[in-house]
Amino acid sequence: MSDVESTTDRRRKLADLCDQISSAGSKNDLLDAIDDALGVCAPVGDVATLESLHKRYSDQVDDAERLGKRIGKVAKQGLPQAWVGDTRVLASQVVLAAQRDATQMVEAFRGGAKALLQLADALGDAKKKDSDGRAALRKARTMLGDRDGWFDDLVEKDDEEEARLRARSVASTGVDLVHQAAVTADDAARAAARDLDKWAAEARAGKMVTGDITAADRLMLADTSTGGGDPELNEILTANDLERAGQRMDQLSDQDEAAMERMLARAGTPQERAYLMKSLAAGHSVHDIETFDGKIHGKDRAWLQRHLSPVVMQTDSTGVTTNVDFDGQGWTQGGDGQEGTCVASSTVTARAMADPLYALNLTGGPSGQEDDPATFRKRLIAEQHRLHEEGDGGDDWDGMDTEGQEHIADSTIGSATGDDYAKQDLDDADARRDVLPDIERAVAEGRPVPVDVRGDADEGHAMMIIGQEGDRLEIYNSWGTTTWVTEDDFINGHMDKASDSRLPNADTVFLPQ
Repeated sequence: MSDVESTTDRRRKLADLCDQISSAGSKNDLLDAIDDALGVCAPVGDVATLESLHKRYSDQVDDAERLGKRIGKVAKQGLPQAWVGDTRVLASQVVLAAQRDATQMVEAFRGGAKALLQLADALGDAKKKDSDGRAALRKARTMLGDRDGWFDDLVEKDDEEEARLRARSVASTGVDLVHQAAVTADDAARAAARDLDKWAAEARAGKMVTGDITAADRLMLADTSTGGGDPELNEILTANDLERAGQRMDQLSDQDEAAMERMLARAGTPQERAYLMKSLAAGHSVHDIETFDGKIHGKDRAWLQRHLSPVVMQTDSTGVTTNVDFDGQGWTQGGDGQEGTCVASSTVTARAMADPLYALNLTGGPSGQEDDPATFRKRLIAEQHRLHEEGDGGDDWDGMDTEGQEHIADSTIGSATGDDYAKQDLDDADARRDVLPDIERAVAEGRPVPVDVRGDADEGHAMMIIGQEGDRLEIYNSWGTTTWVTEDDFINGHMDKASDSRLPNADTVFLPQ
């Protein structure tokens, strides 16, 4: 057995051994299968350590709640209309942002503590099942005695058959318990990793590390949402944006840094300020951001959201689709969903989510001021076609191979997020289960993940995983919709909930590296 055997390998191997043991037709076959089962690694991890970490996180909840109450008292006392920070934000706004940040901190510590306790409980249960199962396997091994020789294996007497069947029954019970333990430990570890990654990404104010922006400014930027949908699902700056914006600020010349600070200081709303920083995170020059600033300055929150954030994430029920549109015109492949440019089209929308300059070029045109769905449609289709050709897509705007798909993910999404994408095939449910933590970590940080789906007729379609909440993934479909699906849907061939009945299986993903 390899020391690097994955939890998925263990559960798959034990599932096979359950079948082998229950159907073993000879003593030697049964002995071999029992030995193989005993050779599979037991669940690893220290329950006591996890419980200790749970307690430490729980203690932090109490500290964070006390901090939140103190900030709340300051907020209720009323503050003068004083400006603070390099970007001249109101002190009262900073205090309210700090109060929300403290609330998120409480939720993060509480969620982390809960995740660790659930993992500890599941691991304890798994270890108990595994121990009981191995005891049964060893008992069955003893019942069988030594291996049969060549002649003995040819002829099985009635009493030998009866003994083998008794031992097989005991071994079947044992290997089933060991398999249950592997499944329990694997599922619990994945759930804990998912939740802890999510809470880590929610620790947003600390993601922007730069000495060029004050702590008050960083707090406000991390706290600002589009104004549409659930604020916690629609922060303008993702965790990845905050990190990249801080890095870019530190790399600017003194002249460019001063220019950025002037733009941030004159911004009329927190949203305007956040979109300027998101543009810096997306890799644009300060000169281009100054041009962009001239187009968006003074616009209200609704205008900014409509033009610069194509997708507003909703907390709708699983399987319910939400339209994605600009003034009634969908962010849809070919404008009406009829062309086969799904790869290019989903990539366009993902880039627009990450890059407000790119989004405004599509929605607002050269002036940035247009608000016309018909001209938006023409620009959208033209950009979809441009990317389709860049990825060597098929004639008549039909289809693109995975090499082209990976290329435009790198050139278009990666140019805004700083990522290179790598193709990963998903041959079965185990492969999809294995890749989930990487997908969920990426989208929690604000890095979209392209996904291809297929059906029995080998029809294919490209979509984009853009969000994660609990055990659900939000899928953008270039037919102009978003849909929440569960992890089980993704693993077990129910991606038709985000597409249609022809396309149930997640077949390939492209992971940001």
